[in-house]
Amino acid sequence: MATVKVEGEKKNHKVFLYTLSTCGWCKKTKQFLKDNGVEYEYLDIDTCTPEDRAEAIKDLKARRASIAFPVAIIDGETLISGYKPEKYMEELGL
Repeated sequence: MATVKVEGEKKNHKVFLYTLSTCGWCKKTKQFLKDNGVEYEYLDIDTCTPEDRAEAIKDLKARRASIAFPVAIIDGETLISGYKPEKYMEELGL
């Protein structure tokens, strides 16, 4: 998948986001992580190839995640659906 990596000084957790390029909550989540110096990767589902989109949806279904955005996957295990800064702070130790 063609993901985008956003550099940050906090690299102690692997953070991956499934987002939509037009979603306000997705933009707020990206900005929150950036403002807190968290390194993360993301995939905008609506702008990727049909193959990558199908792979992303398959991954979300396998994780039993809701198909609503944003979805954060922290350290490959913890899922956070929606813009929930308090949960990001707790999970990432911010």
